Amino acid sequence: MGSMLRGKHFITTQEFKKEEIDLMLDLAADLKRRFAVGELTPWLLYKTVFMIFFDESTRTRNSIEAGITQLGGHAHFLNPKVMQTAHGEVAKDTAQILSRYGHAIAVRHCAYKIGNDYLRALAKYSDVPILNLQDDFYHPMQVLADLMTIQERFGKNTRGLKVAITWAYAESHLKPLSVPQSQILLFPRYGMDVTLAYPKGFDLMPEIVEQAKKNAEETGAKFEIIHDMDEAFKDADIVIPKSWGGFFVSDDPETIMAEVRKHKDWICTPERMKLAKKHAVYMHALPADRGREVVDEVIDGPQSIVIDEAENRLHTAKAVMALTMGGRP
Repeated sequence: MGSMLRGKHFITTQEFKKEEIDLMLDLAADLKRRFAVGELTPWLLYKTVFMIFFDESTRTRNSIEAGITQLGGHAHFLNPKVMQTAHGEVAKDTAQILSRYGHAIAVRHCAYKIGNDYLRALAKYSDVPILNLQDDFYHPMQVLADLMTIQERFGKNTRGLKVAITWAYAESHLKPLSVPQSQILLFPRYGMDVTLAYPKGFDLMPEIVEQAKKNAEETGAKFEIIHDMDEAFKDADIVIPKSWGGFFVSDDPETIMAEVRKHKDWICTPERMKLAKKHAVYMHALPADRGREVVDEVIDGPQSIVIDEAENRLHTAKAVMALTMGGRP
């Protein structure tokens, strides 16, 4: 297995071999153990990561900022509204300059049909790793933590686990497609059987769905799409009910929100949890719309592992930074 990830961009897990993802997960587990006993890990001493957030963040910003600090480096938080990007500076210039100043550029940009293109443009001209903190297509940091959490609960051999990735009702905002799309891509590569459920009109991007099917075929896993939340929950080991906007179907936010309001019954309740296996766990990338995506009894209940999942954002982020920003010369 190769271990040379230094300088590699982290935009989607699909661009990494399974063995490389395993290395990230193994290192994340090692870092978690070291953090638990207060062992210092100054592996990125005096190194700098520039964080550019076009969208709001809690877990992602703090896991990166705390993570680089714990590795001995420093994070710069950059608001695009007060950068020259607000005056039209192109990604090429931003990438070339910031890569002269530090050691990685980490970006969240979720605007549909804009975000991933911006990260790819940065990657083309940057001399340091571009780390995707969520774009309109992918959220690799989140799905890596999801997988780590699943392996902690069920063991490293995840083959045959049934995962229900379902749409859920929410009105706080139209959430990106990136979380479910990253999950349907990665989970089948680890042998998990994925059921994707959503109301009609909330399709994911066809090219990503096709890649997810190919990933499932290569490992012998199952991948199916249905439009019934109850059916998805039946006999599931893991349920991940989360809202996303119908961006692929419509360009009009008002039209999408009108469709969202037609499906208020797509909510995770104790009754639905009973359709899953007795040992089933509830997961969510957070923040969850309480009372809409999920009721408090579930998200605060014994089957919920969302806090473990959120904690693992720290350890996986540290692993990714250590391997791409540091690693062997």
